[in-house]
Amino acid sequence: MLGYLTMNDVDPKLQELASGFREALRHSVYLVRRLDADGDLSAAQLSTLKMLLGEGQRVGEIARNLGVRVPSATEQIIKLERAGLARREPDPSDSRAVRVILTPEGRAAVDSANKRRNQVMAQILSTLTDQDRKALADALPVIDKINASLQN
Repeated sequence: MLGYLTMNDVDPKLQELASGFREALRHSVYLVRRLDADGDLSAAQLSTLKMLLGEGQRVGEIARNLGVRVPSATEQIIKLERAGLARREPDPSDSRAVRVILTPEGRAAVDSANKRRNQVMAQILSTLTDQDRKALADALPVIDKINASLQN
């Protein structure tokens, strides 16, 4: 887990960079969610489905990742189950726990949404200069490092 510094311990320029980075991410999240306006799933449903890629997740983990309480995450999961996109099953590592996993239909929905989002984003990226696209590509590993440190 990260050891967080007090505001007095952080360089003001670093605080300014952190603020700008957070605002850019916040705004990007809102805009990317708009890409799904024409889709069949809400942004929250699609986010939940994407969390289930791989081996699925426990309900508590889904709630934490969505920034909601467990009952709200459970509501979301019930809707996805009713739509045939997800299902609950016993957690193989803890028989008392339940994991939520994607169904084949859920995986197809995620794949379709990813394809749609990627097509729109590729069109946007095509309007950038080669230099801007290179700068973005160079920033991706740094963003991954930041995400990894926040995930722990």
